[in-house]
Amino acid sequence: MPLRALRAFEAAARHESFALAGEELGVTPGAIAQQIKLLEDWAGCRLFERKAQGVRLSEPGRAVLPALTAAFDALGASAQELRRAGMPGSIRIAALPSVAQLWLSPRLPALRAAFPELLISVTALERPPNLQRESFDLALFFLNEVPEGVECSVLAEDRLFPVCNPELAQKLKRRAEPSHDVLLHDETWRDDWPDWLRAARAHSGRHRHTSDGNSGPVFSLYSLAVQAAIDGAGLLIGHEPLVETAVARGRLVQAFNFSLPSEKPLCALVSKLSREDQVSRQVVQWLKQGNGSEPV
Repeated sequence: MPLRALRAFEAAARHESFALAGEELGVTPGAIAQQIKLLEDWAGCRLFERKAQGVRLSEPGRAVLPALTAAFDALGASAQELRRAGMPGSIRIAALPSVAQLWLSPRLPALRAAFPELLISVTALERPPNLQRESFDLALFFLNEVPEGVECSVLAEDRLFPVCNPELAQKLKRRAEPSHDVLLHDETWRDDWPDWLRAARAHSGRHRHTSDGNSGPVFSLYSLAVQAAIDGAGLLIGHEPLVETAVARGRLVQAFNFSLPSEKPLCALVSKLSREDQVSRQVVQWLKQGNGSEPV
């Protein structure tokens, strides 16, 4: 059987996108398309309908997808069990880069002290991994939709509010929102400023405004934007779990009173197939109880 082609097809069919399948498997969309063409030639039928707007599963493709997904999930779970048997004292954590740097990293010393027998490794990823197939035991991401096949625990609710260093905050007193101030942005959360400004104006009943929230420098890492705000480069929309330490230490302050509740809390994900993986669940419970909160 053409297993590589079947894997490419299953990922493309699940996402209904060659590009997202390529991103998941670490290859180009062209490589995915080539593998699917090989599979179609082998099977003797079309698996996708090619459209101007993208691809859509054919009837034969749609019919075999559930069984293929279950098979690859089971194969991934078996591989995970084999890895855990060979490395029983280790746990691999995947996290959004900002979460890994600003939320998890300050908690790692206490986490290692609480679980001294564990070898803990952390990998920064932009998207949650497929825990049923990839070699991660635990994932930490801001989410409003829980992926299939995982258990989700909310570690912290998120609120959005502008932050800056104390010196700049003094200049902003008695103002309701930024006017001609430099707005700092993170590439992942480019909508933070427009969303906060829209909600703040609706809350205050103000309709006149001087900024749409799109101007200002953009950083590829949220931690860089946080450091720029600490250094006085401008205002940044703070995600509460990520700036709480800097705020507690007085390096950042909330610049305006209005806070916007986020629909995406910080979540911990563990695969449902890992029924015997009690270590990951113990780590999640430890993080959830706030044992790892960094002292001020």
